[in-house]
Amino acid sequence: MTKGEKIVKTAFAEVGTKESPKNSNLQKYGEWFGYNGVAWCAIFVSWVYAMAGYPLIKMGYLKGFAGVRPALAKYLKGGHVITDREKVRLGALVFFDWNGDGKFDHVEIFNGWVNGATKKSFYSIGGNTSKSNLSNGGAVESNKRKDGPNVIFVHPPELMKDYETA
Repeated sequence: MTKGEKIVKTAFAEVGTKESPKNSNLQKYGEWFGYNGVAWCAIFVSWVYAMAGYPLIKMGYLKGFAGVRPALAKYLKGGHVITDREKVRLGALVFFDWNGDGKFDHVEIFNGWVNGATKKSFYSIGGNTSKSNLSNGGAVESNKRKDGPNVIFVHPPELMKDYETA
């Protein structure tokens, strides 16, 4: 099993988990992270990578990252963004700018292309999302998303180091 497969398997096992009480941002990922009651999509991603055995580098926190924009800035600076859609690996991070305002709002885990030939839509697993609120929806969901200019794929170093020999 590759690292990407382990990461996706770990994330997929969490689908259906919800914050409690509703609209509180309280959930087990924030409790583990040590920063609960806040928007938690990035915390969920950090938890998944850690539970799969590939903890993300510390970005202002001991267990990964909590802020979408600072993490994306670090990945951009480090050259970890994947512009060639043919090279996006299972388990990659997917950053979203829902409003198209240049401010990225959300992060999820890539789980494959819907139609490998077109690379127009993909599956991803994210925390703190829902159909009614993409960035603060309170649940872990598996979603079909559209690719486009407001989507950035990232291969964190933890994913790519010895990718095939996890």
